[in-house]
Amino acid sequence: MIPLISLKKQYEVIEAELMDEMRKVLRSGQYILGSKVNQLEETIAEKLGVGSAVAVANGTDALILTLDAYDIGEGDEVITTPFTFFSTAEAISRVGAKPVFADVDPQTYTICPNKIKEKITSSTKAIIPVHLFGQCAEMDAINRIACEHDLLVIEDACQAYGATYKGKPAGSLGDAGCFSFFPTKNLGTLGDGGMVSTSDAQLAQKIRSLRVHGSIKKYHHQHIGYNSRLDELHAAILMVGLRHIDQWNKQRIALGERYHYKLQGIKHMKLPKTAENCMHVYHLYCIESKNRKQIIECLHKKNIQTGIYYPCCLHLQDAYHHVGYKVGDFPIAEQLSERLFAIPLFPFLSTENQDEVITALRESEGLLQCGRQE
Repeated sequence: MIPLISLKKQYEVIEAELMDEMRKVLRSGQYILGSKVNQLEETIAEKLGVGSAVAVANGTDALILTLDAYDIGEGDEVITTPFTFFSTAEAISRVGAKPVFADVDPQTYTICPNKIKEKITSSTKAIIPVHLFGQCAEMDAINRIACEHDLLVIEDACQAYGATYKGKPAGSLGDAGCFSFFPTKNLGTLGDGGMVSTSDAQLAQKIRSLRVHGSIKKYHHQHIGYNSRLDELHAAILMVGLRHIDQWNKQRIALGERYHYKLQGIKHMKLPKTAENCMHVYHLYCIESKNRKQIIECLHKKNIQTGIYYPCCLHLQDAYHHVGYKVGDFPIAEQLSERLFAIPLFPFLSTENQDEVITALRESEGLLQCGRQE
């Protein structure tokens, strides 16, 4: 089986480093918000070129605590994309605000700035662009719109650690950036983890309070907060990952570009596009085809794993039935949900295995042309 992603191979490469760092944490007796978390926060803030980075328990919490810290809540609206993982909209709803969706660009799959303009009302407080599959949204246009209407921009960079837009890192392009360190992410831990990046000192201070039950001084609580702390073990694991992330992303980019070169000309498939001035770090390599089901069947017969991201747009989820959206409201996102699928790509995918995927995709084209996969 050629997997969509292999965490086992990645672990094997850094196993000795991980064991050494984890042993140090275990022997320290400090397991929550200690020196490793501080080191991780300082290192990521420096890498992103922002004033602060605040570690939290997961990427969803990063979004929730950021919204809460900005006092976004009941009666407020936040514009985001309907084509992303559920947590983006869930975080908006969790603080009591209303997610308002805007359709996506058909080439990059990220939120379309022109569609954002159509959704702004007097209740709009923020925009959450999602840097999807490892590529940044069109941030110049989004920031201009936000500036014109006095809106906050909170980057959902959960899939895009290491991506850049016009040379600037994801997570440094808005008022705040939110990251996930879920194991399958480009930079992941052996469990859950998250981070908020910002140059807003007041925001960083409030999130530091919210993550420990709204407290700065122990047993004194200024806010109704959360229990959302990153463990020392996870911070130590992520510090090891940071030693390798640039190389891992280079390997992802090389594999993505190789797919793009080798798969050119297949009539039944549309390949992902990297926007101008973006560095795409290929969290996922997704192909679009109206023959998705047949192509996936061809790949599975050859023991090649695939994934569908995302089979149901957020506005059509049962959880948002009460909002009143319907099929056809966001045609581009809905088409992508029916056509897009991911093929294997991870730093340690061998060229031999990649060639097997490429061959299988080309063979599926032949079967479709012959009418054998109607």
